[in-house]
Amino acid sequence: MTIQLEGKKVQDQDQFMVPQTNAFGHDFRDYNNAQSERQKGVEKFYKTQHINQTYDFVKKMREDYIKLDKAKMSIWECCELLNDVVDDSDPDLDEPQIQHLLQSAEAIRKDYPNEDWLHLTALIHDLGKILVLPKFGGLPQWAVVGDTFPLGCAFDESNIHHKYFKENQDFNNPIYNTKNGIYNDFIGLENVMMSWGHDDYMYMVAKENGTTLPSAGLFIIRYHSFYPLHKNGAYKHLMNDEDEENLKWLHVFNKYDLYSKSKVHVNVEEAKPYYMSLIEKYFPAKLRW
Repeated sequence: MTIQLEGKKVQDQDQFMVPQTNAFGHDFRDYNNAQSERQKGVEKFYKTQHINQTYDFVKKMREDYIKLDKAKMSIWECCELLNDVVDDSDPDLDEPQIQHLLQSAEAIRKDYPNEDWLHLTALIHDLGKILVLPKFGGLPQWAVVGDTFPLGCAFDESNIHHKYFKENQDFNNPIYNTKNGIYNDFIGLENVMMSWGHDDYMYMVAKENGTTLPSAGLFIIRYHSFYPLHKNGAYKHLMNDEDEENLKWLHVFNKYDLYSKSKVHVNVEEAKPYYMSLIEKYFPAKLRW
């Protein structure tokens, strides 16, 4: 597959070998195997998330966090904070987030050595998970992690554990429960209210702090957990032409995001100088969070 980005063509390469199982020895994104306590916890998480992520809730979160008044720090300082975060919604990962970020970034760096923006995007894509920490609001996990989905229109059945949306107050709201809801066809995902979490928060932080990452990088940050779209093809009627182009890069990224969740650890101190140079290239020294 050849992908076009700002006049450049990139070959979708085959160097990265996709593993068959996750860090626990199970299939990736297996939400239906309820044999383990972790799997049961993941389903409980999605029930809580689907009930509480409403249009009004997300609007309130965005109004609060757009102020970016929680902290002022560098990208790398934020990376180090993730050592305190474990994602309860993820059936594939049970280790500090910094390892997952570096695993993804290093795998992409190997296959796409000339796309440094993509390496950095992989490193920072989950930084918004600091929302679970007290300094950043101490939000419950259902308001930080997990698959994302649009609000303001019907919940597509491709969403994981769709049955729990029936208890969401928006489910029976006639303004929101049609296919388009409050949106027009091809309105563009930028104009769609997504469920609140680390994706939207990190996108907000990057954009408001003046990052020079290309639009595809911001798209990956904001929609990498939007599995109903990039895995199942749902909600495409809301996308515009720019979204279609950026989705190609998200498909490239997703292979590394999902399948690099392994027990192969990256030496943080050895990798740090390279990523510090990218941070300096694409971000200010200190960001508002």
